[in-house]
Formats: sequence, structure tokens, C-alpha cells
Amino acid sequence: MNAVRAVVTLWLAVFCAAAPAPALSQAVRELPDFTRLVDDQGNAVVNISTTQAVRRSGAAPQVPGIEDEEVLEFFRRFIPRQQPGPGQGPRQPEARSLGSGFIISADGYILTNAHVVEGADEINVRFTDKREFKAKVIGADRRTDIAVIKIEAASLPAVKFGDPTKLKVGEWVVAIGSPFGFENTVTAGIVSAKGRSLPQENFVPFIQTDVAINPGNSGGPLFNMRGEVVGINSQIYSRTGGFMGLSFAIPIDVALDIQKQLREKGRVSRGRIGVVIQEVTRDLATSFGLDRPRGALVNSVEKGSPADKAGVEATDIIVSFDGKQVEGSSDLPRIVGSTRPGSQSALEVWRKGKTQKLNITVAELQEDRVASSTTPGRSKPQAEAPANRLGIVVGELSAEQRKGLGVTGGLVVTDVRPDSKADVRKGDVLLTMVHKGQHTELKTVEQFNKLLAGLDKNSVITLQVRRGESTAFVTISGLTDKG
Repeated sequence: MNAVRAVVTLWLAVFCAAAPAPALSQAVRELPDFTRLVDDQGNAVVNISTTQAVRRSGAAPQVPGIEDEEVLEFFRRFIPRQQPGPGQGPRQPEARSLGSGFIISADGYILTNAHVVEGADEINVRFTDKREFKAKVIGADRRTDIAVIKIEAASLPAVKFGDPTKLKVGEWVVAIGSPFGFENTVTAGIVSAKGRSLPQENFVPFIQTDVAINPGNSGGPLFNMRGEVVGINSQIYSRTGGFMGLSFAIPIDVALDIQKQLREKGRVSRGRIGVVIQEVTRDLATSFGLDRPRGALVNSVEKGSPADKAGVEATDIIVSFDGKQVEGSSDLPRIVGSTRPGSQSALEVWRKGKTQKLNITVAELQEDRVASSTTPGRSKPQAEAPANRLGIVVGELSAEQRKGLGVTGGLVVTDVRPDSKADVRKGDVLLTMVHKGQHTELKTVEQFNKLLAGLDKNSVITLQVRRGESTAFVTISGLTDKG
């Protein structure tokens, strides 16, 4: 027995000596500690709720295990607002918690997301010490989802700003917000990627993280480990409405530029040059004689636009703008959009196997051009029209609308059903449909629906979609059995 005990004792001594205790201790010491960051910066993060007049139908959508308030925010953020229909109840005020924000100056200016305060009749800001203030909207920009609000207060704790360009993939970051109404919740993770482009989000190079973000975190700050704000938590990718490991933040340098314009002018000025572009694939790069896939391929040039006047041609590949490299087509709208209208910029294009340099005068992007030009004078009201096999309702453009948009055909999307597989929005203009290499210009509702009716249920089609000043190709797999 003593011999066994001696062997065990010897084995334990050897094991303990071999165990990497210093390494383990060092690893523990290197784990991030967020307590000081939260103590220093947590008081500058606020909860934002609004009172808003809303229309109620019989009941709110029900999702098992999720409260109505959560559902309402999710549907408000990620599903286009539907127009009230007949039989809906009268408008009544309803208070609900929508998101978060953070103080950017001691005199009461607060940054948040535009969708957090959109349509609000009254905005309430609550601090960690339970103080509450009424806020007013100074300005909001829907394209970048940035809003500036103001409360009447002084000597407030304000955040510090960091440089998002210095963020490294894999770096620790921290979010503070109010997910599902739980105020000042702290979550942490790492930077997963930088410069992400999201569908229909052309002006923001998003920071992707795996920080747990849920409805209610919108508008809250994303901190680096030095306690500096590097982004505004704005969106999540989710199939459930909750966190699935993919969160996206607006870089703070983009947000600060927007808030400066909103505070100075009440609106945001963006540049435009008047081209329709697409991504340069490896096959396209090879066929154009380009060394590698890069730049933005020009599909068409708007007549009379800055690009037209500068001599840009269809089939040019824009590889540099204003001294900034255009690595992908998504880079160009961001670079051009951040250029002040009226300024002179150098443009570098790849044309017929060699580089050419052009000079261009940037014009101003007019907001909601399609929406404003497709609303009046619709030739055929479509409010009661049935959806087609894509789950959308379309209407025909008038001659005046087509002239204003510079198109010879086109159908405007007037409704998108919840079960639609088509990645389009109300107000989009559908120009052409491509199926098995056959391009068809869309001119009438009857023609479009007839084309769809003749397709197999598993068909794959591509639509050329005009949205605002941009044109994109949207691929759709599968159709419904009937409209």
C-alpha cells in the first residue's frame, strides 16, 4: 500500500512539474478585461424609445417565444413598411423601445441609427442613472442609416472616437446597448472582416463582427479595447430575427462625416458621376486584358452626366477615382458619394488594353429620384392588382416618367408580398429580364406576367433593376405555381 502511495505521489509530482503553469497563468492574464472600459464609457450610452402613431390591424404578428415589442422592432427594421389598407384601425399613439445611442458632445448631441427614430412623434432618451430627456431630431440620413438627435442638457459624459481604419481583423471589440430593452447590456467579440458591402447599402464599408447584437442594440456604439468608439451597430444577418454570429457596424469616420453635414446643413450632399457599373469577374478581367479582377466595369453612361462629359465610355473599367484605388465595384459608389459635388477629380480607366486618365467634375446625387418620378401619373393603378409568379405587383411607367429616368421601357414595383423570393423593393424599376441568355426589355405588365407564366417552376431568371441612381442585376431562383 505504501509502495502504491509512493508511486502516486511521484506521478503527481512529475505531472505538476510538467504542467505549463506559467503558460496557463500568462494566458489567463492575457484574456481581455472589459470592466474598466465599461466603467469609463458606459455612462455615455443611452436607451432610446419613441412614441409613435401607428395603425393597428387585428393583431400583431406572432412568433413563438418572442414578445410583441421585439417582433415590431424586427419587422420595422428588416421588412419594408406596408401601406395601411382598408379595414385597419385608427391611428393611436404607442410607446415602444427601439434602440440605443451614445453622446458625442457634452452639450447633448447624440448619434444613433436613422431607423431608430424614423417616423417618431416623440423621442425619449434615458441614461444609466435613470434620468430621462425629450429629444429632437437634428437630421437623419437613410442611405447610411445615421441620425443626430439633441437633448437640452450640459456637462454630459461623451465618448472618445477611434480610427476604424486601424482596426485589425481578429481584434477584440465591445458593444453596449439595449437588446430587447435590457439597458446597458455589454457584449464582446472580435472584428470578423472590414469593408463589407451589403445588398442595397452602397455607401457604407461595414465592419463585420461576431459581437452578439440583437434588436435594441441598433444605434449603440462599438468600442475598441482602448475605449474608443470605432463604429455604430446597425444591422445583423439573421434568419430568425435574433443574433446568429453576423453583426455589422457603420465605421465611425463615415458616421462623423454624415453628422457634421446634418448639423451644418440639415442634409447630406453626395457626389455622382452618372454611370451604371458591375463587378469585374476573373473571366471579364481576362477578356479585357486586365492583370487581375479589380475595378468597376461601366455598363452604360448617362447622357449629359459628368462621366459623359469627361469622356467615360461603356466597357471602360474604372480602376482609380480621386487617387483612391477601386478594388471592387462596390468601392466606387462609396468613393464618389463621399466626394463633394462640384469638385474636380482624377479618374483612371482601363480601356482597350491600356490605362487612360480623365478629369471629371462631380455632380450632386439627387435623393429618391426614382421614388419621386414614379409616384405621379401612373397610367394604370395597381393597388388591387394580383401578384405575379415572383410575388410582386408591378405597374407601367408613363411616358413622362420614362423620359425623366432616361429609359424606353420599364415597370415600377408597387408591392412586394412577404413570401416573395425577389430581392426588390417598392419603387424599384425593372428594365429587362434575362432567361437562358435571352434578354427581353420589359414594357407592359401583361408582357412581363406572360413571360413569367411560360417558365418552369424551377427556372432561374435575372432582372435588371434600377434603384435611385444605380442599376443592378438581381438573380431569382424558383417561381410560385401561380401569381
